[in-house]
Amino acid sequence: MTQNNTSIGNANETLATKFLEQNNFSIIERNYYARKLGEIDIIASKNSVLHFIEVKSAGADFDPIYNITPTKLRKVINSAYYYIKERKLDMAFSIDALIIRKGDIELIENITL
Repeated sequence: MTQNNTSIGNANETLATKFLEQNNFSIIERNYYARKLGEIDIIASKNSVLHFIEVKSAGADFDPIYNITPTKLRKVINSAYYYIKERKLDMAFSIDALIIRKGDIELIENITL
């Protein structure tokens, strides 16, 4: 990722964090790295459910949901399991996508179903 892409990504994750907080999510962690398994953009909780959230955005000509490939989804899932095991947690969890399209934000819960 170039420096410019990193800056855009950080700005979008900050926007996503604010959106989640406004919707009663508690932010636990951002940019969690699970060793060589992968990264989770945002980990949050709401109503006793742990949410592992992948943030994606793109320009007007492309829907960013398509950037969540099967490979990327596997990495997020494996990282989520690692996080749960590492912290010895026993709670419900959800793998979610937060999509930013031209300033509009959509949270899609349980993208693995």
